[in-house]
Amino acid sequence: MIRKWSSTVVRGMRMPSAPVTFALIGLCSLIFLIGPASGLNPAYGTGDELVAAQRAYFRRWGVIPAELFEGGARAALTPATALFVHGSWVHLLGNMLFLYVFGALTEERMGRVQFTLFYLGCGYLALLGYAAANADSGQSLVGASGAISAVLGACLALFPRARVTSLLPFLFFLPVRFPAWVVLPFWATLQWLAAGRATSGPGVAYLAHLVGFGLGCSYAWVRFGRTTRVKAAPAMPAPEGDNQP
Repeated sequence: MIRKWSSTVVRGMRMPSAPVTFALIGLCSLIFLIGPASGLNPAYGTGDELVAAQRAYFRRWGVIPAELFEGGARAALTPATALFVHGSWVHLLGNMLFLYVFGALTEERMGRVQFTLFYLGCGYLALLGYAAANADSGQSLVGASGAISAVLGACLALFPRARVTSLLPFLFFLPVRFPAWVVLPFWATLQWLAAGRATSGPGVAYLAHLVGFGLGCSYAWVRFGRTTRVKAAPAMPAPEGDNQP
């Protein structure tokens, strides 16, 4: 999950039409609501029965590093299925907020088909990279954060001067506006530092965040180049606003 150190909103830019982004948000939300993690589906029971159902659900659809490289076709698909599974309400809402804000802009620049392949491919590789680094772990890994981190990286390369409003805990949650080239690398640095301290097992998949961010930034830089970056943003402002990455 993208950690709760900040809440960000791009200001000064219109929110474009982004059917793929909205479809991804809708699909992830629907899967969460009908699954056991939401606690709303009576078919999964309550109490210990619900907890057991959640664990079984995450193991079925999530990535288990120890099984990924030794399993068959089903295990190889889990980095794709895990992108649509979330472990809690906070996990889901945090990821979908970032996808809504940054995904729409990136999708408009890339185009629908390219953005879809970019999102799924980078998300898959981010989870694969995390699994490779934790090959002995038997803990399940779920969440779209690797793919969303790739979107953040691409947004940095494509819109480095977009104004981002952040609510930072160490500034008493006062809204502060910075360019994307300040906020997003700062986020990536925090993920790197947190990954270096994660010595007690998989925990939050900071490494998947970093892999996704690096892939997204690199792809956008190579594919679109410096000449296509948006310098400023006219038009309307944007609306305000487990083991899992």
